[in-house]
Amino acid sequence: MKVAPSILSADFGRLSEEVKAVCDAGCDYIHVDVMDGHFVPNMTIGPVVVESVAKASSKPLDVHLMVLNNTFFVDLFAPLKPEFITFHLESEYHPHRLIQKIKSLGIKAAVSLNPNTIEQNLEYIIKDLDMVLLMSVNPGFGGQKFIESVTEKAKRVKDLILRKNSSALIEVDGGVNDKNVKDLKEAGVDIVVAGSFIYKSDDYKKAIESLKV
Repeated sequence: MKVAPSILSADFGRLSEEVKAVCDAGCDYIHVDVMDGHFVPNMTIGPVVVESVAKASSKPLDVHLMVLNNTFFVDLFAPLKPEFITFHLESEYHPHRLIQKIKSLGIKAAVSLNPNTIEQNLEYIIKDLDMVLLMSVNPGFGGQKFIESVTEKAKRVKDLILRKNSSALIEVDGGVNDKNVKDLKEAGVDIVVAGSFIYKSDDYKKAIESLKV
């Protein structure tokens, strides 16, 4: 299992240190939550702050857009060359076009589904995707409880990936900890995002290692 600490739960007063600390502790990606206050009831950070995150990080960035104007935000963050840019299927009228745009910029394209969004909506774009991000909490805030039904959803997404001969990875974000990560691994999940589980722990390295099942 690969691990992407979410900086949403980090101490923003010492953000560069927090990013370097989880990189040194063995994470695989740095997960960056971008919220616009419209698609979700919270606002986070823009490209100026994320540029500083990129400089502090020795690991690739995983940028998760929780916004309404996806194309605008893709153009804002693409110059930082993250590994992934993820947008929400619920907020995009033309997902296939946006997937192709992201890929044309040399960035891997991912789509996120809210907990109540059915995975069948991926049927006609799954072969074009590099990753599917399943929200296991309602997006907007860190520290929420894991929604158990997402484990079964991950299994169905894995079946769809195999059936469609897609190479897409599966990522799960929200409430992930050392108690549920093994079930997620068995369900076919490749990457977990963890915020408060890592950043609220006393030992980042130990917390990250406990997720690498």
